[in-house]
Amino acid sequence: MSKSFLNYVFFTAVGLILYQCANRGTASGGPKDETPPVVISEEPKNFSTNFDTDEIRIDFDEYIKFKNLQRQLIVSPPMDPEPIITPLSTASKSIVIKISDTLRPNTTYAFNFGESIEDNNEGNLYPYYRYVFSTGSFIDSLSVEGLVIEALDYETPEKVSILLHEVDSTYTDSIIFKQKPKYIGVTDSLSQFSVENLKAGTYLLTALKEENTNYTYQPKDDKFAFRSQFITVPSDTAYVLKLYQQDAEFKFSRARQLAQNRIGFAYEGSLDSLGIKMLSEVTDDFSYRITKELEKDTLNYWMRPKPEIDSLRFEVSYFSIKDTVDVRMKAMDKDSLIINSVNTSLKPDTAFQLQSTIPLVSVDDSKASIMDKDSLSIKGQLSLDDLRPTLANFKFDLKENNTYDILFLPGAFKDFYGVENDTLRFKAGTKLLSDYGNIRVDLRNAKYPIIIQFVTSNGDVVEEQIVKGPDPIDFKNIDPGIYFLRAIFDSNDNGRYDSGNFLKKIQPERVSYADEPVEVRANWEEITEFILED
Repeated sequence: MSKSFLNYVFFTAVGLILYQCANRGTASGGPKDETPPVVISEEPKNFSTNFDTDEIRIDFDEYIKFKNLQRQLIVSPPMDPEPIITPLSTASKSIVIKISDTLRPNTTYAFNFGESIEDNNEGNLYPYYRYVFSTGSFIDSLSVEGLVIEALDYETPEKVSILLHEVDSTYTDSIIFKQKPKYIGVTDSLSQFSVENLKAGTYLLTALKEENTNYTYQPKDDKFAFRSQFITVPSDTAYVLKLYQQDAEFKFSRARQLAQNRIGFAYEGSLDSLGIKMLSEVTDDFSYRITKELEKDTLNYWMRPKPEIDSLRFEVSYFSIKDTVDVRMKAMDKDSLIINSVNTSLKPDTAFQLQSTIPLVSVDDSKASIMDKDSLSIKGQLSLDDLRPTLANFKFDLKENNTYDILFLPGAFKDFYGVENDTLRFKAGTKLLSDYGNIRVDLRNAKYPIIIQFVTSNGDVVEEQIVKGPDPIDFKNIDPGIYFLRAIFDSNDNGRYDSGNFLKKIQPERVSYADEPVEVRANWEEITEFILED
């Protein structure tokens, strides 16, 4: 027998052995398990009546675990203290609920687990499991249904809580701030809701999107909606609730010295009315200015000269309220005059705008000059803003696709303290007119006055016009992009959107969006029809 033949037999045998070993070690694993867990027993049984125990046990056919239980679980009516549910962080074939609260008599309770239960291995959900029992002789079977919509924004938040407070002899409007409701539900993926297992009666129907879930309304943090009239259960009405963020009530907060000659008066809410009057004795040459800080809810009180006393007294008035405040004074650094540009990309028919750290009292055209990209000198007009003394406007003829070198020599600006600017240089420019788009909006079924806005997907308003009558509305030189077209029905004619207020029984102003987003294209003019619901 030849050596080569023996080698052939040897290597063939080894190959067969390795092949068989490889096959024995390769497992397909079978099809993926996509079957959700199955409840095999409940003790007491689901939908039990005359419930009189403090522990519930729910058994499954496989190991399960919780996912986001704190966010998903809704217990209606709420229990205080809250029930203890196990296991929280481990897998188990059972859920155990230990009740610590003293349950109300003749009341139906429901544990809504949402999408919090899944099997331990594959994460298959047991969706929307509900465990229901009654401490009385029957299960309440009535329900309330409806829809939650966002009052102002385009998209409605997910998982908005629906609250029902019972209206009885103890009811007051303050209940929403202090007490958990009798029944709780939650909106689904379509923002619809159905609160089930209710008892017949009269209820306040509200919706709540909370920062911290405790089912009590905190106006500064939470979004809220309410039905203006109480509802009566049973009811075959599908209710629509408009979710809003309440405007902060205006009130004076505090006053304190911010710089050597400046005092800040802080407030909360929209600045409707805040009067500031010096009560301390001042010299005949005393003067002051009041300005609104752009990025803060603060009024700046600028004064010259600074009174040489340790404390200044002011009267602060708003609406029918008058407060007397004392501000302790100390040596501090003086404010410095700094002037920056606000806009360097200039659209047609706009002005180059400047922002000053100190109120301006005068400007001098002769100390301002402009040079375009062709080194041509251009004449401009420099002026102070009529409403905001820390702003100045420099108006000059703009040409498309141009750049401008802007120079302000010392003395072009003088501030409230008599300080003049140093030499200032800025650059600004324009784009081609073909880089913008123009849109004409034709309204249908409008009620005037109305505010028409172009809004980004983030809710930022990029274009706005207040419309008083039925003429077409032209929006010119809009940056290309996809926008939402929004209409605010300005029912009180104050030029802005007003949200709701539960205690004042005011619903948010009506807002409508166009059915489809509007695409603004460069070098394009378009007419769009905005049909508003009657």
